[in-house]
Amino acid sequence: MARLATGLSVIDLARKQLGEAKTIDELRRAQAVVFPLDFGFSIEDTAKAIGVSKGWACRLRRSFINEQAEPKLEKVTKLGAGSGRGRAYLSREQEQELLLPFVKKASQAGILIVSEIRQALEIKLGRTTAIATVYNLLHRHGWRKLSPDKQHPKADVNAQEEWKKNFMEYYEKSTKTGKAKEAARSN
Repeated sequence: MARLATGLSVIDLARKQLGEAKTIDELRRAQAVVFPLDFGFSIEDTAKAIGVSKGWACRLRRSFINEQAEPKLEKVTKLGAGSGRGRAYLSREQEQELLLPFVKKASQAGILIVSEIRQALEIKLGRTTAIATVYNLLHRHGWRKLSPDKQHPKADVNAQEEWKKNFMEYYEKSTKTGKAKEAARSN
């Protein structure tokens, strides 16, 4: 059994939009709301009637309903597509405000501690977040890994240089080259 169509609160606005639509996109959005509610179309039938895919018909319905409905309080949502910040939970100003104490601390110590930023973000949002969310937030504000990690902190540079100098001695004795096998056969 299919779900019942939502959007009864905005059906009158959608009907009005049908007559006032100036672009095909406005017309399709209104039709995506009106057809299921007034004519009992399924989402597949609605998609065929307005000439889009099923997923796109759903998206058109939701965008119309969400823009026309009363804003819900205390709901954390992503800023959404079209804002250029599709995976952001906060506005750019809110993100800067959140990062300000950490940036001040980093100017002295030279390092940002991601776990602390994550805790502050979770408190602000009132929900848990993935660590990637914090890295994406830092990336949006120009923070990168500043120190290269090409060398292990306990690496012995002298031993590495010595190995590079004597590499061919070790290589010639390797069984991969077959010289060790030849020496074993000759014995």
